[in-house]
Amino acid sequence: MTMTDPIADFLTRLRNAALARHWTIEVPASKLKAAIASLLVKEGFLTSVEPKSDGQALVIKLTQQTDGQPMLRQIRRVSKPGLRVYVDRHHLPRVMNDYGIAILSTSQGLMTNREARKRKLGGEIICEVS
Repeated sequence: MTMTDPIADFLTRLRNAALARHWTIEVPASKLKAAIASLLVKEGFLTSVEPKSDGQALVIKLTQQTDGQPMLRQIRRVSKPGLRVYVDRHHLPRVMNDYGIAILSTSQGLMTNREARKRKLGGEIICEVS
C-alpha cells in the first residue's frame, strides 16, 4: 500500500516524538522532508537533521527547552493532497501572532511566512508550527 501524504506522515512523526519526549527520530528521506527539517533547524524547533549513511532515512534531533519541554509544541498540515491551500503575498498567515511559523512552498523554494513577507511572495502553505 502506498502512502497518499508522506509529508503529513512526517509531521505526525515529529508531533508524536515531541509529545512522547523522544529527542531523536528516524524518518524516511525525501528532498522536501529534508528542506522542511532544515527550516525547522534554522527556526530553532529542531537541533539537527542528517541523512543516514545509506541515504534512505533522515535522523532528526528535537530541541529541548531548559525545563525539558520540547520546543515543538504544535505542528499541523495545512495544504493537503485533496485540498491545496494557496495564498498571495497580501494574505500570508500569522501563526500565534508571529511567535510560530508557517512553511510555504514558493516559486523561490521553501521558506517561512516571515521570509515570504519580506520577499513579497505568496505560495502554498505546507504547515504551521508553534
